[in-house]
Amino acid sequence: MATWDDVVALASRLPEVEEATWHRTPSLKVVGKGFARLRTEAEGGLVLMCALDEKAALLASGDPAFYTTPHYDGYGAILVDLAKVDPGQLAELVEEAWRIKAPARLRKAPSTPPG
Repeated sequence: MATWDDVVALASRLPEVEEATWHRTPSLKVVGKGFARLRTEAEGGLVLMCALDEKAALLASGDPAFYTTPHYDGYGAILVDLAKVDPGQLAELVEEAWRIKAPARLRKAPSTPPG
């Protein structure tokens, strides 16, 4: 089972990631732009930025790790159940969420390889 600490560890490998708060909950930002947020309200989970087509594909996959709520309809973010998500897929989604918000100068920089 993944935890918020695991998400932070994955993101810390990427350039200029900072821990912050977003809607009064723990979050991750790159140059001040949020890309991941721990949902402490409602049913919990993780909010990750993503493209709308990627969100649709994740939801259509039927994987119970991915869901949405009416609040996020039409918005480029997927909700992730940390208790159910595959760790490898979580790593890919965290990096993609970072890429969506990171400026081009950072996206071109090589990331630190997993250790």
